[in-house]
Amino acid sequence: MRIIVGISGASGVVMGYEMLKALRMQEDCEIHLVITQGAIENFKYETDMEIKEVMKLADYCYDDKNMAASISSGSFRTDGMIVIPCSMKTVSAIANGYGANLLVRAADVCIKESRRVVLVPREMPLSRIHLDNLKKAADYGCILLPPMLTFYNHPTTVKEQVDHIVGKVLMQFGMEHKAFIPWEGK
Repeated sequence: MRIIVGISGASGVVMGYEMLKALRMQEDCEIHLVITQGAIENFKYETDMEIKEVMKLADYCYDDKNMAASISSGSFRTDGMIVIPCSMKTVSAIANGYGANLLVRAADVCIKESRRVVLVPREMPLSRIHLDNLKKAADYGCILLPPMLTFYNHPTTVKEQVDHIVGKVLMQFGMEHKAFIPWEGK
């Protein structure tokens, strides 16, 4: 598989980091990473991680301003894209085709080429504008997977909640996450 991961400037950049780690554990998965400037700032505010360590988890990293990167073209084949976390600014740009940076352009390419795009929107409460943009993105084929809390798996840490979200995203691409605890039924 060849997956693009976009990490935008929403709170929750640790989810992007955990996604990269989970993708790294997948067999034959090539990871293309775009991190926005806002996300780089959030890594400083929300974590103790060095951005270079985050970037090492990807096979290819692109500057968000590099509109000539391979992932900006539909002729560069991928299996899709994950934007985690996805800021409302990024949702709006994707929903309205405003390719102002490489992350949004890569999502636009995936949409026009009918490739899977999974957005993990991070905002609350949601305004009517947010909801309109999310609906528009869904209407264009994006899969919306907000990071909702889950309790049936009896999580005791934030990490377990993040693992659940990462596992749900990977399921969209037919992949599994070892730390994901699925509902077993009764």
